[in-house]
Amino acid sequence: MEQTLSSYYIFYTVADCGKISKAAEKLYISQPAVSKSIQKLEDSLGCRLFLRNSRGVILTEEGRVLYTHVKSAIDTLSIGEEKVRRSIELGVGHLKIGVSSTLCRYVLLPYLKDFTAKYPHINISIKCQSTKETLRLIQEDKLDLGLAGLGNQELAHTLHFDYISDIEDLFVATKQYLYYLKQRGVCDNQILQNCSLILLDKNNISRQYIDEYLQQNHIEIQECIDASSMDLLIEFAKINLGVACVIRQFIEPELAEGSLVEIPLPVPIKKRSIGFVYKPECRFSQSMEKFLSFIHPDQRIPNRN
Repeated sequence: MEQTLSSYYIFYTVADCGKISKAAEKLYISQPAVSKSIQKLEDSLGCRLFLRNSRGVILTEEGRVLYTHVKSAIDTLSIGEEKVRRSIELGVGHLKIGVSSTLCRYVLLPYLKDFTAKYPHINISIKCQSTKETLRLIQEDKLDLGLAGLGNQELAHTLHFDYISDIEDLFVATKQYLYYLKQRGVCDNQILQNCSLILLDKNNISRQYIDEYLQQNHIEIQECIDASSMDLLIEFAKINLGVACVIRQFIEPELAEGSLVEIPLPVPIKKRSIGFVYKPECRFSQSMEKFLSFIHPDQRIPNRN
């Protein structure tokens, strides 16, 4: 396309107005500038686009062909502009969040429930996978942000961490299962070494954290059942399969009603911090700014657009 969009818009306006003087007035440019633009366009296409008469100008046959396509293009641009304005007015946007299935259900969903109520026109994509995979996708700019635990080495040096809360790991079982262990002569301080321990699979960050705790405290486990989710850990413990390592905040109802009880530990498991992570140098979309402001309403979010 040899001519600029402005040349075609001048042509379109002249065709609509039927007079160069009227088109110039509408375009806020001089009549000679309009005439020069039309002449340049005709020279470029190698044909006449307008015929002059006493009332102004009319399109030639070639001009009518060009007008049909130019009008279609300008109409499409107008629709696009209107959609952009409407998107801005409504706050339409898209936010891509990565999170583990456990943190998604117990931590992220309560935030999203209130956020979507406040910003119903922001589309949210949630990708559930391991924390390690979430961090990788953020680094590759395939996710806007993720929900993760502080302490991961990859996170510490390359991603910004917005703290939201602490979580506490603990071991739980039913009173009946603990009674079975007692019948077998297992003392309270030897439960972990003699039970069927129910843990998340070895690729999970939480499992690795607990494995490190067990190793540091010289606790050798005899039997281990791996599960893919925190929900399964809780349900397995409820049916007396063993002692499960879970997060306190996620089983408060079970602890309150007594369906699961906490196993006392000589050395408590250190609490972990969780928060939203993102690349510190990333360009914030409006959706990202709104989400971070929603998470931390008292914290000023720098504009990085």
